[in-house]
Amino acid sequence: MILQDLEIFVVAPPAPGWGGRYWIFPKLTTRCGITGYGECYASSVGPKAMQAVIEDVFTRHMQGENPENIELMYRRVYSSGFTQRPDLTVMGAFSGLEIACWDIIGKARNRPVWALNGGRMNDRLRAYTYLYPEPGQDPTEFWASPDQQAEAALRYVDQGFTALKFDPAGPYTIRGGHQPALSDISRSVAFCKTIREAVGDRADLLFGTHGQFTTEGAIRLGRELEPWNPLWYEEPIPPDNLLEFAEVAKQVRIPLATGERLTTKTEFATLLRAGGVRILQPALGRLGGISEGRKLAAIAEVYNAEIAPHLYAGPVEWAANIHLGVTIPNLLLVETIETGGAFHQRLIKNTIRWENGYILPPEGPGLGIDFDEDLARAHPYNGDKLHLQMQEAPCSYQAENRFEGGAPSEV
Repeated sequence: MILQDLEIFVVAPPAPGWGGRYWIFPKLTTRCGITGYGECYASSVGPKAMQAVIEDVFTRHMQGENPENIELMYRRVYSSGFTQRPDLTVMGAFSGLEIACWDIIGKARNRPVWALNGGRMNDRLRAYTYLYPEPGQDPTEFWASPDQQAEAALRYVDQGFTALKFDPAGPYTIRGGHQPALSDISRSVAFCKTIREAVGDRADLLFGTHGQFTTEGAIRLGRELEPWNPLWYEEPIPPDNLLEFAEVAKQVRIPLATGERLTTKTEFATLLRAGGVRILQPALGRLGGISEGRKLAAIAEVYNAEIAPHLYAGPVEWAANIHLGVTIPNLLLVETIETGGAFHQRLIKNTIRWENGYILPPEGPGLGIDFDEDLARAHPYNGDKLHLQMQEAPCSYQAENRFEGGAPSEV
């Protein structure tokens, strides 16, 4: 097998846009006609520039190569330009291409990707979802209402979910870490209290933030959340302050989780060595793909740490997360968009099964999905904005801070 052709789909999910403003899917085709699909997670450049990066990475380091030679191609890309340093955009490009290579390899062998990466360790994967408003519900009010989120939590628990994520802690801004407003702390406490009272011990609470606090600010907030026993406190400080996570962990009795914005296993290893984080949340469309996810899981085992693959993207990264999760002994949870996401599932023709709070391993060859190219082409993203964008205005200590829940408010 020889990698020959590349095509890129930039797809805009229809409103309300759960999963981000757009998704980027590279399609690889071998000289013998086998196709594979991948997904590149959010980058720091616009979609046109990102397509150029993907094309450059493919033609420079992968075209003409055997798709089985994943480690060789990874080392080429990681070392390109005399770097061997985390590069968010280049590694994001390679990640999607790597996932597509595994899809090709599985199809060539007529086996699921998980069967070629250690085999089935887990017969089903415990899934979690964010709390999302129902169709027709005012999202502005929903993101700020403990009562409405508690109603959503009970709805998801009745469907079978045993873990739920929410993030009422206020804005994440370009200014780095800040002290939370007292109103942000009060709202966060109210969310935990109200949701815990609604679901009791039927579900774990996953308290999300987005790296917006100083070390001391994260400690102040985290201590107030302890009575409701969240399973994790997610990325409470900026992701570039790796050693400071240990300082938060020393003073907050909630497990810390992080990883969606990290790009290499080396960054994760720094967190593990420092002792601050034991729940790792890699985004496989950014980390380097499935092979790097397997390496990270093995490193985490040494530290008695768990893996909870992150998903705020499209269904191909979701599929990659699932194939990783099937194979590893230290899986905690896999993120999903509700029970799979209406448009997510349409785009892969409902080829991943969610059942009573769990995801079942795909049995088809490769990723086991049926990517709908016609639907992808019918929903192109033609804008120039980023997948997600951060707020420029600082945290307010007078007016109420509100977070939109990850759904883009404008195209």
